[in-house]
Amino acid sequence: MLGRALPRLAIPAGAGELGDVSAYQVIARKWRPQTFDDVVGQDHVVRTLKNAINRNRIAHAYLLVGPRGTGKTSLARIFAKALDCTDGPNADFSLDDPAVKAIAEGSHLDVIEIDGASNNGVEQVRDLRETARYSPAQGKFKIYIIDEVHMLSTAAFNALLKTLEEPPPHVKFVFATTDVQKVLPTILSRCQRFDLKPIAAALIIERLRKIAAAEMIQVSDEALASIARLADGGMRDAQSSFDQMISFCGGEISENDVLDVYGLVAAAKIAELAAALAAGDDRRLVAIVDEADAAGRDLVRLLSDLQVLVREALLAAIAGGGKTDRLGGGVTLTTEQLTRMLDALREGEGGVKLGLAEKINFEVTLLKAIDASRSRAIDSLIKELAAMAGESAAPADEKKKP
Repeated sequence: MLGRALPRLAIPAGAGELGDVSAYQVIARKWRPQTFDDVVGQDHVVRTLKNAINRNRIAHAYLLVGPRGTGKTSLARIFAKALDCTDGPNADFSLDDPAVKAIAEGSHLDVIEIDGASNNGVEQVRDLRETARYSPAQGKFKIYIIDEVHMLSTAAFNALLKTLEEPPPHVKFVFATTDVQKVLPTILSRCQRFDLKPIAAALIIERLRKIAAAEMIQVSDEALASIARLADGGMRDAQSSFDQMISFCGGEISENDVLDVYGLVAAAKIAELAAALAAGDDRRLVAIVDEADAAGRDLVRLLSDLQVLVREALLAAIAGGGKTDRLGGGVTLTTEQLTRMLDALREGEGGVKLGLAEKINFEVTLLKAIDASRSRAIDSLIKELAAMAGESAAPADEKKKP
């Protein structure tokens, strides 16, 4: 009975549409970088890897460190393509190469991707050491990509040390992690480390605009800016949010749609709140908070966005000789005032995030920030009084000299 062939089921008309639906790829996967030139915002890493390939200075182990969604795994796969393409190593490989296609599909025998979270034991590492001894079956190198390598246990790290220090010449390791502090120093010292940085909002907007044009989606610049602000430097997060907005809105996305779905506050309203904060306008400040809370906006996110504006003003004051009117409100603030304001906003984060009354804690945090910006440091006040006393005493001293 077990070896008996099952009868072929009749497929009803229209069932092909289900196949089309199942073949759908989310934007984050569909628009994943496939070559070095596709990688956004990590030019320093791309340049180093391409030069290493072109000059035949390929190390045996690499460690890619950075926040989520910044391209660690994508870079590891692209590097594997460059090493194991048909005419490799070649940084400018062709996407039509069968070996490159096999790596992209995950079917290449010599490119092994391992999830460090679910394969973190000593036995898995010992199996890796055993298989690493055998020569590659298809390409020139056997490449092990270990994602979230910080999840490996200490015993697993120690079992990997010897192989990592003196691997066979045909073996290359590429590690990726979001928490490099948990990786043993003995592992770090055996790898070339690359730190991937959060991607600038302008680059995220540019990539999303390109995707929108290809997907025939109309989206406003303000909506793209809101999505990029929400992503916090992660390209994958931005693409996932954009995908969700397409599902919500269809072919046309506006800023209000993004604000409503994710509970964000419009950039213009954040600037207005910053101006009220700078001017010390308590009434306007409370009114803006009431408006945001009534609209169901995320006050924790609003506090974070407000801190970004105050920080930008602080940097402008430092660059401008100690004063700036960057926050608006017709008020010029000093570096000391902005520092105290930013410190008060930072101290209030815990209460807004974890407190029982989020709105009240947020209002208190803003009012404290106003008071902090108006207060003076006692040491600076003493210096000013001493300087004034010295100036007033100077004429009397001059009279005594003759």
